[in-house]
Amino acid sequence: MIVLGLESSCDESAAAILRRRSDGSIEVLADLVLGQIDAHAPYGGVVPEIAARAHAEAMDGLAAAALKEAGLALDEIDAVAATSGPGLIGGVMAALMTAKGLALGSGKPLIAVNHLEGHALSPRLSETLDFPYLLLLVSGGHTQLLVAEAAGRYRRLGSTLDDAAGEAFDKTAKVLGLGFPGGPALERCAQNGDAARFDLPTPLKGKPGCDFSFAGLKTAARQIWEGLDQPGEQDRADLAAAVQAAIAASLAARTRRAMDLFAADYPDCATPRPLVVAGGVAANTAVRTALEAAAAKAGFRLIAPPMKWCTDNAAMIALAGLEKLARGETDALDAPARARWPLDAASAKLDPAIGSGRKGPKA
Repeated sequence: MIVLGLESSCDESAAAILRRRSDGSIEVLADLVLGQIDAHAPYGGVVPEIAARAHAEAMDGLAAAALKEAGLALDEIDAVAATSGPGLIGGVMAALMTAKGLALGSGKPLIAVNHLEGHALSPRLSETLDFPYLLLLVSGGHTQLLVAEAAGRYRRLGSTLDDAAGEAFDKTAKVLGLGFPGGPALERCAQNGDAARFDLPTPLKGKPGCDFSFAGLKTAARQIWEGLDQPGEQDRADLAAAVQAAIAASLAARTRRAMDLFAADYPDCATPRPLVVAGGVAANTAVRTALEAAAAKAGFRLIAPPMKWCTDNAAMIALAGLEKLARGETDALDAPARARWPLDAASAKLDPAIGSGRKGPKA
């Protein structure tokens, strides 16, 4: 099976083509990503209207370029997959409407993909990974712990109560004047810092469960920075290092709770049990190091996709589309674009994890 995947949920326009061989292995035939850093840098963050326009201008050309790179004509693929949510609604519409046009024009099936499932499956782009596995999905807008029971079936163990880890990275970077994108900039700055210099709160310390919270940490970092008298480069580096260390420690501690639950619920799972970390924050070295240590202590093995597939990309969307196509699941041309789309709809409905901020339910 061959699937063309399109992605435009935030600030990367992407197209990819994947082939699933008869033995189940995956071959990436084309993988293109067009970023928008220069367009958003003057504003210190992603501007939804600018992102949506850039996606709309780029998507058809990217799809054509992916087909050319793969050496295929449109009638040689088996389906067109696209992110249908969650994400910035104007951006989501760009890839989804392009996919609908291609599917309608070619008579090929449309597959509407949950962007989060793309991240959840992304390690399977580069290695064989059996179900079930524990998943830490950590990105700019999402921080969740789930059990991936099978492709298309996920059970949520915990979610963010307010800000996601990626938001804490990005917004702290903005406060420190580190530029855009904030997460990578803060990581670079932290390399020369003393993480022990500033005393930051430990989010949800001692609280039961597997939920996360990063709003208080972000606020504390801002207050420390604003309270410094003429802060210099070393102050900036030390605070960046302290914030990064606090986020990594919180992710590791809450994930350790989830590892205990997973081990109890799936005693027959082969050891070392799999802990998958996916999403943009999975590219952070300090986060990976903290998770590796926690995983090793609990008898788990940390699995992460290659760096190029941690951030948003279309290869993971095509892979999720292949999984749905293999199950015989396709979508009608009226498939909606969704700003929110939880992986585990049942858990999200019963426990929406409503935060106190203006963004409302994070699930």
